[in-house]
Amino acid sequence: MNGKAALVTGGSRGIGAATALRLAHEGADVAVTYVSGKEAAEDVVRRVEAMGRRGLALRADSADAGEAAGAVERAADAFGRLDVLVNNVGVGVLGPLESFTLDDVDRALAVNVRGVLLASQAAASRLSDGGRIVTIGTCMTQRVPGPGGTLYATSKAALIGLTKALARELGARGITANIVHPGPVDTDMNPADGPHAQGQTASLALARFGTADEVASMVAYLAGPEAGYITGAEFAVDGGHAA
Repeated sequence: MNGKAALVTGGSRGIGAATALRLAHEGADVAVTYVSGKEAAEDVVRRVEAMGRRGLALRADSADAGEAAGAVERAADAFGRLDVLVNNVGVGVLGPLESFTLDDVDRALAVNVRGVLLASQAAASRLSDGGRIVTIGTCMTQRVPGPGGTLYATSKAALIGLTKALARELGARGITANIVHPGPVDTDMNPADGPHAQGQTASLALARFGTADEVASMVAYLAGPEAGYITGAEFAVDGGHAA
């Protein structure tokens, strides 16, 4: 990916940070967005730059329509091009169906659906021919193992339709669009030793949480030159959650 430029939304920690670093390792310049994790995002940038690549941290709240699209423009302007968009940013709103307020619904849909759509729309006009859009979904679009995931699963399931439509919209330019569905992954938000880990592990074919690097490796493959004939597809990196 030498000479390529990528934007990873929500790239200050977890899967986003691992993806940004993996893309830099493959040769790309990488911008990441953050909302509150400025220091963490700047640390990712320092690590990107230590590999000899250009890095950029952009504060952008994907719940804000202007900022969701604006981050794409800012990254493309800074690097002079854009070849890869990784839609990683998302919020997990979990709980009983009757507990969700209208504000909960609006925020989940604003970040997980509208922000991704607007970032992808902005990227479509800036991506080079042969570019890549990779979106992070969730294993809960394939199988919901218990109650509490109605809003989250709904918002993430919308991204499957978006991905397939983008593949059709942009295919003539050789731009691919794919979605990756992680299972339980050991991150700050969902640690492998956390209070809900045992139940999640029990739902897997492999009796362990995944790592952010394992998800990032799939994203990097789909963003790279060997995946040029893959588009409109879903990829589970979920330890057998849907098996």
